[in-house]
Amino acid sequence: MNTRHHSRSGATLAALVLGLAWAGSVWAHVFPRTQVPAAGATVTAPSEVRIVFDGPLEPAFSSVTVTDAGGKQVNTAKAAVDAKDHDTISVALPSLPAGRYTVHWVAVASDGHRTHGDYGFDVK
Repeated sequence: MNTRHHSRSGATLAALVLGLAWAGSVWAHVFPRTQVPAAGATVTAPSEVRIVFDGPLEPAFSSVTVTDAGGKQVNTAKAAVDAKDHDTISVALPSLPAGRYTVHWVAVASDGHRTHGDYGFDVK
């Protein structure tokens, strides 16, 4: 058996595994970790919606909007990524009457990959 061949194959395999692990972390998408108000929650009128993601966001391309049951956007302020915590985005809300609201989010990771989603909450 050729020991030299086996050690070279092992080094090649190790490099391949490390390369794939690195590529997976570089091309990762970001997803919500916590949401305030939480998905499905019934709350008193919140002053903002805040979402914390599992990785840093690209501020220029990430957004949050909130719509009422009729689909009308209720936030007039623009969402902003927190300057100190790039994993967090929030948007200020006006005083909301009782009803069902939907949060629409777009998260662009610092690597440029985009994810998006929606969730609802109720104001009592």
